[in-house]
Amino acid sequence: MSFAAFAVLSVAAGAAPVAVQDQIAAPVQFAQVTIQRSTIIRVRPIRNTRPQKFKEKGAPNCLPWSNMAAAMISSPTTIDLIVKGGTRYRVKLQKTCQAIDFYSGFYVKATRDGRVCEDRDMIHSRSGGECGISKFKTLVPDD
Repeated sequence: MSFAAFAVLSVAAGAAPVAVQDQIAAPVQFAQVTIQRSTIIRVRPIRNTRPQKFKEKGAPNCLPWSNMAAAMISSPTTIDLIVKGGTRYRVKLQKTCQAIDFYSGFYVKATRDGRVCEDRDMIHSRSGGECGISKFKTLVPDD
């Protein structure tokens, strides 16, 4: 963008005024800044030192991601989550995924609603893979 400034100067006493056009080229730059907020929940897997048997029961379709405390690989296609308060959930992965990829840990990208939902959200392995969550099940001790 440029603009022109005009000035009238007297060169000498008695001389006719001279119009001088002073063009100043001052490029104006506009920038747009987009600020995005992203929250990633990293879940470190734990090793099960004493095996315990559980029964699977119904579970909600979504869990609050802020309640996740720990995770454990329970089979090649499932991950057990322990949430604050001690409740356990089993995450059933899509059939094309293998939980073995998640031994080094995984993360969940938080959503605006603050929940992780089946048939919507993905878990991401630290090695670069990702799997869709097929189903949640509540785990209760099998007596």
